[in-house]
Amino acid sequence: MAQQGLREVSAARRSPVMTAAALWVALRPKQWIKNLVVLAAPLAAGDLFRFHVALHAAIAVAAFCLASSAGYLVNDVADAEADRAHPVKCRRPIASGRLSPPIAISAAAVLAIASLLVALTCGQPRFVLVIAIYLAVTVSYSLGAKRIQVIDLAIVAAGFVLRAVGGGVATGIPLSSWFLLVASFGSLFMVAGKRYSELVQRTAAASEDRASTGTVGQTGMLSPAAENSATDAASYSLSYLRFVWSVSAGAAIFAYAVWAFETDTPHAHIAWAQISAAPFVLAILRYAVDIDHGRAAAPEDIALRDRVLLALGIAWLITFSLAAGVF
Repeated sequence: MAQQGLREVSAARRSPVMTAAALWVALRPKQWIKNLVVLAAPLAAGDLFRFHVALHAAIAVAAFCLASSAGYLVNDVADAEADRAHPVKCRRPIASGRLSPPIAISAAAVLAIASLLVALTCGQPRFVLVIAIYLAVTVSYSLGAKRIQVIDLAIVAAGFVLRAVGGGVATGIPLSSWFLLVASFGSLFMVAGKRYSELVQRTAAASEDRASTGTVGQTGMLSPAAENSATDAASYSLSYLRFVWSVSAGAAIFAYAVWAFETDTPHAHIAWAQISAAPFVLAILRYAVDIDHGRAAAPEDIALRDRVLLALGIAWLITFSLAAGVF
């Protein structure tokens, strides 16, 4: 109670500039890079650099940036108490008291409305619906769906799929069933991998803590009961999450391979679509290494740290673009 009172006093004395700075951090602009998934559909169609398509794609990215930040604010307000007990998340603006929940919720409402208004400028009513669904899904996640096993993974993955679908809807580009399958299973692969890496880190920390108190067995491994006790709110085990991201990776690779070998590229003398499957598969396998070692807790940072993955990503982007006839 005393700490809460101190936070309220601190908030009352905070200048508008400090509040604005805290709000900017709470918007998580670093994670806006995820919204570039919107460009996947126009890139695959080879139309990304047409002015009309590029303009609508840029508008779609902006709409998702506004909508995703609104979701982050709602989530941080809902998780404020839990975040204060976390060694890293306790530094978030809302959890630390630098940003008050009322201001955060007000900002979230403004951003949500702004995202719908920006979506309207595309002239595609269905894109406004996609943004509305995205907002509803993210809010439902923050308000309790994240505590439901499997559903929480599906909702987070759906956020990426909606971005990919939104890119096609906003630009008027039809989406193939194989594109949707790759987007869906690829998203689930990343989400399950993120959870797995987080759990690996928590399990390692718990193991070290038990070792320091002499409560771990001679093998140094956690028992299944101890492993399960180290999970997140949804109570997943390492073995289950490994199963999910393994199956998702296999499904994404299969769907991409089918697309690649069914795609004709009459504008090119080289089968770039088929060639693009090689860096795609290698990138999936390389990312799986990061997951297995518990390094994928922050997917947006992996490409900057893993130079091999970055090189494979660039190789895939080039070959994929050549397959789509972008160059």
